[in-house]
Amino acid sequence: MKLTCKQGELNTNLSLVSRAVPSRPTHPVLGNVLLKADAKNQQVCLTAFDLSLGLQTSFNANVEADGAIAIPAKLFNDIVSRLPEGDITLEDSLTEADNDPETESILITLTSKSGQYKMRGMNPDDFPELPQIEAGMVIKLPVEALIEGLRGSLFATSADETKQVLTGVHLMVQEDNLEFAATDGHRLAVVETPNTKPVSAENSEDEENPTSEDTLSPFELTVPARTLKELERMLGLPQSSDTVALRFEVGQIIFQGGNHRLTSRTLEGQYPAYRQLIPRQFQRQVAIDRRQLLSAVERIAVLADQKNNIVKFDIDESAQKIALTVDTQDVGSGTESLAAQVTGDSIEIAFNVKYLIDGLKALSTSDIQLQINAANTPVILTPLGGLKMTYLIMPVQIRD
Repeated sequence: MKLTCKQGELNTNLSLVSRAVPSRPTHPVLGNVLLKADAKNQQVCLTAFDLSLGLQTSFNANVEADGAIAIPAKLFNDIVSRLPEGDITLEDSLTEADNDPETESILITLTSKSGQYKMRGMNPDDFPELPQIEAGMVIKLPVEALIEGLRGSLFATSADETKQVLTGVHLMVQEDNLEFAATDGHRLAVVETPNTKPVSAENSEDEENPTSEDTLSPFELTVPARTLKELERMLGLPQSSDTVALRFEVGQIIFQGGNHRLTSRTLEGQYPAYRQLIPRQFQRQVAIDRRQLLSAVERIAVLADQKNNIVKFDIDESAQKIALTVDTQDVGSGTESLAAQVTGDSIEIAFNVKYLIDGLKALSTSDIQLQINAANTPVILTPLGGLKMTYLIMPVQIRD
């Protein structure tokens, strides 16, 4: 194998796939990145796989000779990221293994304008193949809709591995829209984005030119948050099209966007019936400038973070304003006042500062609406205009 590529290209793609390398691999080869050089197509393919999450990407290079090698991921990444911009040449060779002259090992030589590095690699045949989905459904999803849905939901997933199904985002795909839902048991984020016409697997031999008869039966699945965070990063890279192909079958999902591919297991278990948690009617509504509210909450959170992490809202209908108060015993207190459009009776209500800030950051519009019934029932935050998003947060009980 011999190839020459740009340092920037190699570094960008290596950084992407390295995120699928396990920190404690169950098998030595999983701590490597598989590099394949294709002389016919003049491309280099990089793959990493932890047996649950797999990332694969390819980029153009001057490939003089085909070949493959598994290279220690951390060492490879550390070296490449520190090399100066310009051409890098990679070439493999066989050498005697240390302390065993009868055993050969693979050596990869990396040459740049600043110097030369040699690393011992592993047999590429030992690297596990990424899962393939042959008979599952294939659909195409808009990149923009995916990005919006992930930004508005990922933050609300649970970090508690004992609640495994809550550590993912529940994705519902329908003919006209995508719905993303995430909850950790204390708050709920639901985002609806428009969907373009999908492609069904049964009639998709020519995926670039689907027939007008292609239809989609709505489906839903739960994807690990870790997987979707990597998908979000992948979608942030230059794409060759404005859609991403999604293939799935029971227990497995594959996203293909341009030269980038992500494979992952899906989460098992019944996702909560979250729609039943969202109230249909409200006694009080508050319209307010999102950025002003966020700034005020972030300022007053400095005191709230010291102990109980709670901020109180005194919503005054007659004065058409909201007073934010934090009173932390033995530390201090703070108050902020903001103008708002209040409909319904005045009320005092309290929130967890972190959950409130997370929601305010995820809402994308200038003005938002708070919908409230009582001080101990779910509160809904929604954007006024723009993305269709619902953020439900449970108030904190106020103790006198």
